[in-house]
Amino acid sequence: MAAMADRFSRRGLLVAGAASAALAACGQASKTTGKGVNLAFQKNGVMLVAQTRGSLVEPLKVAGIDPVNWVEFPSGPPLLEAMAVGSVDLGLTGDTPPIFAQVAGAPIKYVAQVRLSGKAGGIITPKGSSLQSLKDLKGKKLCFTRGSSAHNSAVVALQSVGLSLNDVESINLGPADAAAAFAQGGIDGWVIWDPYFTLAIRDQGARVLTGLDQLGGGASFLLANAKFADARGEDLKALLTAIAKEGDWCAANTDAVAEITAKASGLELDLLKDTMKRTDFKVEPLSDDVLSAQQATVDRFAQLGIIPKRVSISDAAWRGWTG
Repeated sequence: MAAMADRFSRRGLLVAGAASAALAACGQASKTTGKGVNLAFQKNGVMLVAQTRGSLVEPLKVAGIDPVNWVEFPSGPPLLEAMAVGSVDLGLTGDTPPIFAQVAGAPIKYVAQVRLSGKAGGIITPKGSSLQSLKDLKGKKLCFTRGSSAHNSAVVALQSVGLSLNDVESINLGPADAAAAFAQGGIDGWVIWDPYFTLAIRDQGARVLTGLDQLGGGASFLLANAKFADARGEDLKALLTAIAKEGDWCAANTDAVAEITAKASGLELDLLKDTMKRTDFKVEPLSDDVLSAQQATVDRFAQLGIIPKRVSISDAAWRGWTG
């Protein structure tokens, strides 16, 4: 597992180059100069909605931040790789990718949080599976995306019944490939979140071994390049305030968010209308309890040898924004 941190470093320049190319294709510089900002987004969440609606442009222009450039990433790890070399200033990821980024020495800062209830995911098993509980995963194929929030959920779930990753056959697949393997009966358990979670239950009769809410929920984080956070603190405050307002809009307009997400992802609109009702959007200042939980994840990963060393979450926390 420690090799993942090494891979982060080796791939950083390649991914940053891809980010630069994406920005250049839009006629934009790969690194912001003056008062512009480069923001990352994926095919879901508040950042996708902000990018699609263009809702950050005016409030940021009033704050003297212009232009607002966007670049898309498939997941959190490559987003943070680009951030580490300065191609991206700010982005949103799950809780696990920044831990691997920190271990690799990436200059990133935690700057805000989105608490997750855990209602939008879980560990599922195929309809015809003999598995009835988490304990039954011993010796079975458990699928999750390494380095993602599902990785941490897998560890916590197994520990809750006295097992570890050494007791299962870990299968590392991204959500799309995992969905195909799950449908074909190639895996026994799958740690996954919406919309794949709901889709598997609805269309394939998947059974839930545990909901992520029973494992403590967790958090997603807005993260910033450390140099950007240190040099442009007032701009970062304005950014977070604008993104928080967009999060409130998302929570109040879940059907509209579903439509935006469906167009971006190609996923079924009715499915997304259902899942968005369980999605958490509220952007908050960093809190002591969430940071402590993140540190507990670091300590757990270090103890189990998933990461090669312990890192400090508090040292990487930028708490200049108070809402």
